[in-house]
Amino acid sequence: MNFLRKPFRYQYFNATLTIIVITVAAHLLLSYLGINRLIFGLNVAGFVYNHFIWQPFTYLFVHGDFTHLFFNMLALLIFGIQLEKALGSKEFILLYFVTGVLSGLFSILIYFLLGKMELSHGFQPSFFYVSLIGASGAIYAILFAFAVFFPRSKIFIWGIIPLPAPVMVLVYAVIEFLSQFSMANNVAHMTHLAGFAFAWLYFILRMGIHPLRIWKDAYRN
Repeated sequence: MNFLRKPFRYQYFNATLTIIVITVAAHLLLSYLGINRLIFGLNVAGFVYNHFIWQPFTYLFVHGDFTHLFFNMLALLIFGIQLEKALGSKEFILLYFVTGVLSGLFSILIYFLLGKMELSHGFQPSFFYVSLIGASGAIYAILFAFAVFFPRSKIFIWGIIPLPAPVMVLVYAVIEFLSQFSMANNVAHMTHLAGFAFAWLYFILRMGIHPLRIWKDAYRN
């Protein structure tokens, strides 16, 4: 446990903007070269059966279209810079990639089990070919961490509805949970929820911080 909680020496070198630049560059490069995103996205067929071991990392830099990329990077810009200044750049990078990779692995485990279930019922395993792309799992973890470090901050939903940061996390969690029961879109809601869950564990195991206590203390008076 002492090893897990060994702190980094504080440094700030704007890793948030670096991640954004690399992610945008990756999107433009993949589009320009016409590279199949399934190679770098995370899917059972590639990761489990073809041993594309880079996928749990590279899927964070792959986005489906400009809208997907824009809103993910906007959220990272808004919340990431303040959080990085509070955490330090090294801790921020560790949080971003640990939660992002673990969220992806959790999702791919679910897809693998669902694909096995399809096989057992005599169907083609469609979930083996579902490709997970985007930094949403890591960004949801950043939103969660922001709410822990700045619990009294107000987030304006659609620019008009003010919500305390912890309430925003709760609302998003409920929305993502309920959205799991809808097959109307292809958003990986379980990855978003996993981002919240792994951020929670990160604070407890790595930082020795219990988010609920932080939020209770922030609104005790």
